[in-house]
Amino acid sequence: MQSLDAKVALVTGAGRGIGKAVALSLAKLGCRVVLAARTSVELEKVKLDIQNDKGVAIAVPTDLTRDEDIDALVRESQREFGAVDILINNAGWGKRAPVVRAKVEDWDQTLRVNLRAPMILAQKLLPAMIAKGEGAVINIGSVSGKTGEANGAAYSASKFGLIGFTESLYEEVREQGIKVAVILPGFVDTPMIPPVKHLDRSKMIQADDVAQAVLYVLNAPATSCPVEITIRPQRTPHK
Repeated sequence: MQSLDAKVALVTGAGRGIGKAVALSLAKLGCRVVLAARTSVELEKVKLDIQNDKGVAIAVPTDLTRDEDIDALVRESQREFGAVDILINNAGWGKRAPVVRAKVEDWDQTLRVNLRAPMILAQKLLPAMIAKGEGAVINIGSVSGKTGEANGAAYSASKFGLIGFTESLYEEVREQGIKVAVILPGFVDTPMIPPVKHLDRSKMIQADDVAQAVLYVLNAPATSCPVEITIRPQRTPHK
């Protein structure tokens, strides 16, 4: 995309962590940002940060497991700013448990947030991008989408699926000028990873590092698309 100024970016999971970092970075470059997450208090803080920096943003509390919330998010985005140019599917959820003891409802929520919601949002927002002949869908995955992990089967499955969705969607819309990419971070210092003794958080990937990868995709020349980016900590955070 030649310029991000006045583009409309929708960021899920925007209240904290990676989503917040991505939203702030896009706003600094002139994007009008739609902030989506379940917690309205966190969203309002991010919106205020953007506005205090002379940016433009709206906050739309959204539960991505509810189709009616997704529909409302799309309607509010279009009502306030018009068509969305950039979709950042960042929201993620997971609960660790061995397969034999996991709750099916936890599996359902993991798959709905991490895979189903990104697919539905892309389906709803892509037609306007295709009509313009430009746009971007960037999915925030995980290195868990490359390698299975004991006690994380549903989360890994959702992230494996997100990679497959990204690759398939890229093949469908590449000729229409739409960039589609998945970013696969390793350990990121966000609230999603609770404090544990064996992790040195100063050596973990920072949320801003992932935001820079998003900008790299958006700033790639029209003749190329970084479809998959893996981000690893430079030094191991395991003590």
